[in-house]
Amino acid sequence: MSGIRASFRTIPGTYAAVGRSGNQTVVVDRPEGVAGGRGLGFNGGQLLAMAIGGCLCNDLRYVAHDWGVELDDVMVDVSVDLEDGVVVAATVQIGVSSPKSVDTRALAERAVEISTVLGAVRSGFDVDVQIDSD
Repeated sequence: MSGIRASFRTIPGTYAAVGRSGNQTVVVDRPEGVAGGRGLGFNGGQLLAMAIGGCLCNDLRYVAHDWGVELDDVMVDVSVDLEDGVVVAATVQIGVSSPKSVDTRALAERAVEISTVLGAVRSGFDVDVQIDSD
């Protein structure tokens, strides 16, 4: 089984954190004035929406590559619905354009089928949380 790792550490002088996975980084924070937040980065709900959408953008390109077709444009919009700070639903809108006659609906449906993040969100998965304390 392969895996992906990420780590988060406080950015000195802030209550925000920088997350690293491989060579990429992202800043996470709360909105300005909320629990010390300065709005320096994304909150968890935004990251979830971006993970769903970003994964689907990549999956659309993977499928196009596998099918030997080119795509002009990939458009993915994601909204997540919250109740009391908990994500309870998400809506995804996908648009694909291609310079040639490609069944973009079938291509998008295949991308949805193979999407790692969307699949995880839809099915749920176990999360083992281990807490280190002083």
